[in-house]
Amino acid sequence: MSDPSTTDRIDPQIHQGLRNLHTLTGPGGLINFDIPRQRELYEEMNQAALAALPPNDRVQYEDLSVPGPAYGPEVNVRVYRPTESKNTAPLPGILYIHGGGMITGSILTDHRQVLPLVEAVDAVVVSVEYRLAPEHPDPAPVEDCYAALLWMSRHASALGVDPGRLALYGGSAGGGLAAGVALLARDRGGPRLAFQMLPYPMLDDRNTTPSSHEITDIGIWDRAANLQGWQSLLGDRLGTDHVSAYAAPARAEDLSGLPPAYLDVGDLDLFRDEDIAYA
Repeated sequence: MSDPSTTDRIDPQIHQGLRNLHTLTGPGGLINFDIPRQRELYEEMNQAALAALPPNDRVQYEDLSVPGPAYGPEVNVRVYRPTESKNTAPLPGILYIHGGGMITGSILTDHRQVLPLVEAVDAVVVSVEYRLAPEHPDPAPVEDCYAALLWMSRHASALGVDPGRLALYGGSAGGGLAAGVALLARDRGGPRLAFQMLPYPMLDDRNTTPSSHEITDIGIWDRAANLQGWQSLLGDRLGTDHVSAYAAPARAEDLSGLPPAYLDVGDLDLFRDEDIAYA
């Protein structure tokens, strides 16, 4: 159980959001259900949030299928552009990787997060629909994301993207995948990246840090949910010496040659200590 002082430190507004979530899921959150039902509930919650969004004609988007990794299927992406950019030159390009603990999430669940990003940065954003575990364990998710980055780089001109200003953006599981893609891009000789934005990234399958033990019964992304996500991605390799740094970037022994990174993590986040260590 979490220390009562941990629960007491949660902002009152967040407490209300947790109560709303638990009205739908019961205490414990999505972990109460099997993975197919978790996905359904996650999509339902995000559809409700999407329905509440006001119309936005400042951003346009289109859905495409692009070449996937070797011996893999095509990858679906959603390409966002500002409708009336302030720039006449090619724009920055951002590969956006959604979260969801490696087992849930989609282009749709993060649509409302991407829209303000496009406007704030004045960038072309490519959101990638990578395959989910456990049906598609490592390395399928990170390879799908890397394939989308390759496509984005190779089609930069057609997309109106400056190939010298390619960045990665991913939160939670998406942050872990973004960090893995950055390592792949370095080790495979490209594409060259200018920046990586990693809000509360999911980086370490070993789950041995103090914060990974501290956050146990908040009811949104606790230790049990994190273990389920990593188990789904890695199977019997979980916690062993046979886990690649591309899957769990905290295992990387050499972080030289990577683009500048910004990491953001909360004090009451399960990923707190692994993120600080990675930074």
